[in-house]
Amino acid sequence: MDSRRSATMMNGTALAAIAIACLVACSCDGHAPRDADAGMVWIPGGEFAMGSTDPLARDDEQPVHRVRVHGFWMDATEVTNAQFRAFVQATGYRTVAERPIDWEELRKQVPAGTPKPPPEKLLPGSLVFAPPAHAVALDDVAQWWSWTIGADWQHPMGPGSSIEGKDDLPVVQVAHEDAVAYCAWSGKRLPTEAEWEFAARGGMDGAVNTWGNEPVGPTRANTWQGHFPDVNTAADGFAGVAPARSFPANGYGLYDMAGNVWEWCSDRYRPDAYALAVAAAGPDGVTIDPQGPAASMDPRNPYAPDSRVHRGGSFLCNDSYCASYRVAARMSCPPDTGMSHVGFRCVRQPQTAGR
Repeated sequence: MDSRRSATMMNGTALAAIAIACLVACSCDGHAPRDADAGMVWIPGGEFAMGSTDPLARDDEQPVHRVRVHGFWMDATEVTNAQFRAFVQATGYRTVAERPIDWEELRKQVPAGTPKPPPEKLLPGSLVFAPPAHAVALDDVAQWWSWTIGADWQHPMGPGSSIEGKDDLPVVQVAHEDAVAYCAWSGKRLPTEAEWEFAARGGMDGAVNTWGNEPVGPTRANTWQGHFPDVNTAADGFAGVAPARSFPANGYGLYDMAGNVWEWCSDRYRPDAYALAVAAAGPDGVTIDPQGPAASMDPRNPYAPDSRVHRGGSFLCNDSYCASYRVAARMSCPPDTGMSHVGFRCVRQPQTAGR
């Protein structure tokens, strides 16, 4: 074979291999691969500064550090009542809030020697926001949270409430394990904390909010207007949970990444998680696809053996108490806890991508 022809064929083979590699790379971190479910949007992946030094930032949002995530699909909205109902009807699943409380599990989360509650206190239920009738000190959440027997995803505010006619509202009163079960049924998973923050930023690295650095307002997100927790003027049109897509999407086409309802992530919570990530980062100082700490530690729930992150804030966020509509804000709960302002959305890796 002519040496020039041989070289040309070899070069052609090499170019073809490079082209295939580029196509695969694009499907993972550039152009969207064509394997998404309806209602999902492509998050291209990339590198960003995770955390915040904003004046409203808390200590657990620091140190700011470089993180790189690969591309993934993400639900454009929080999982709705209609979507969760389809899962329950298909599987017969019962959420944590619909099951009697297991005292043996609960006693792991309370101080040693705590007496067992009477049987009527161990009936199925969940936590419901119950605004006080007057201003209260903000150092005691029991002033506005009430354990309510009979509260669950179908009765988010208690036995007298209903989700009838509210199919497009985000499902709430779902514990972390409920969200994981839904994800498994739908062939998806919960986002990592890093994936969630990257997606929430909508391509604006370093911005304070999903829409940029401008302050929050009633046209941007579903948050609390008025005096927290006793007076909500509902200037944004909603005193509680808003239907999906009620506010503008961010740069990636994701709705309600700020406010409305908190969203579970897969990571365990530690206030020093970012310091641990920086210590474990590679020589270039970039953490790649972090999965969170191996064990949790949560000063808010010191006896709980596990605590999971949730992100995005909720309709209860107000700068006087909780400015957690910011993209870097972090919160957590034990994985068996449901609340009337906590939901979730799912993600999925593309079929062509590998970790």
